[in-house]
Amino acid sequence: MITIEALRKLLFSFPEVEEAPHFEKISFRIKKKIFATYSHSPHSVTLKLSLEEQDVFSSGKGNAIFPVPNAWGKQGWTVVDLSIVHEDLFHDAITTAYGNVAPKKLVQLVQKKLA
Repeated sequence: MITIEALRKLLFSFPEVEEAPHFEKISFRIKKKIFATYSHSPHSVTLKLSLEEQDVFSSGKGNAIFPVPNAWGKQGWTVVDLSIVHEDLFHDAITTAYGNVAPKKLVQLVQKKLA
């Protein structure tokens, strides 16, 4: 299980991430653009992915990653159940969501760290 503390530690390892309230959730932003939101109940994160990325990440075994079940899901917003997702898969998904929103120079910094 990924805790909120572990989630924050991972997200703040990316350059220029900011945390802010977003309705009843916590949002994580880069340059004021949301790439992830955290919900206490259920213990989950919603990520901004492309439809293709959403399809790839949600095609694995189990039900840990799935499209938001409404029009937002058809725009790529994807739910990750933090109580059952494998940490490596989650790390890949959150890195992808960050890369979808962050400026290219920041994405390149993250890619260099991962290499």
